[in-house]
Amino acid sequence: MEKAREVLVIGGNRYFGKRLIARLMAAGDRVTVLNRGSSAPPPGVVHLVADRDDEKALAEAVGTRVFDVVLDQVCYTPRQAAVARRVFAGRTGRYVLTSTVEVYEHEDSGELVPEGAVDPATVAVDLELPWDEPEFLESHYGEGKRQAEAVFTTDPAFPFVSVRVAHVLGGDDDFTGRLQHYADRIRTGAPVAVPPVTHPATYVHVEEIADFLFWAAGEDFTGPVNAASHGLLALDELGTAVASQLPDGAVVFEVTESGEVSPFAFRRRYGMDNSRATRLGFTFGDVRQWLPKAVAETLGKDD
Repeated sequence: MEKAREVLVIGGNRYFGKRLIARLMAAGDRVTVLNRGSSAPPPGVVHLVADRDDEKALAEAVGTRVFDVVLDQVCYTPRQAAVARRVFAGRTGRYVLTSTVEVYEHEDSGELVPEGAVDPATVAVDLELPWDEPEFLESHYGEGKRQAEAVFTTDPAFPFVSVRVAHVLGGDDDFTGRLQHYADRIRTGAPVAVPPVTHPATYVHVEEIADFLFWAAGEDFTGPVNAASHGLLALDELGTAVASQLPDGAVVFEVTESGEVSPFAFRRRYGMDNSRATRLGFTFGDVRQWLPKAVAETLGKDD
């Protein structure tokens, strides 16, 4: 009988994070969750309370614990990455960072983008930028993740994986409001703001990304890996999928040259190439097969 793993999950106590925790527990792992105490983890989980930005508090909360795997769901800046690397160096056999498709925000390729398009080893890190300012962090989300990846990569001995997550859909607990944006406008007849040209993107179902993170925790590969379902999804398909599940639903798009656009209305194309993960052994679904289910799950909270 295999020894139960000691697994630490930092943050991520809702949406696909809570699904990940459930999978770990079902597998018999001994799970510890660390957050600021704003929400309690499920029964059976060890709960550590600390602000991850406070290195002293984080180190004290972790104490002498050693983990087989750390799954970091809420690392957004190079400062946070630097603190985590110092605290967990020598204390974990594997560190899995939940990163994002937004690391490719400057890409605009007609082809699916592989991991090598953004090499963490070549990303410049600037710890002096105002990472603690919420407005700056929100507007530099992709850059924060790129630099966080770069910080972990600077120590080759650190067993680091960055999971670059596609846009997540599905679940009756989707707190992002992105699909709800479309439902609200379709119900009221309000237009959906889009740029003159919208580009398709890659997506992943909420259950699929929880499966992927659980799988990645148990593998031994390192470096960045793209996590996205097969298939690019265009905005009109997404809007139609929502409209089809609403009474007399019809989506109306309104073009704006430079104004704020609706969620998933992308001015550039950066669909992710998922072939590395596929070669490593993960089986993705197809976005068009699970999209109706994802829409039904999200809209179900209004029933």
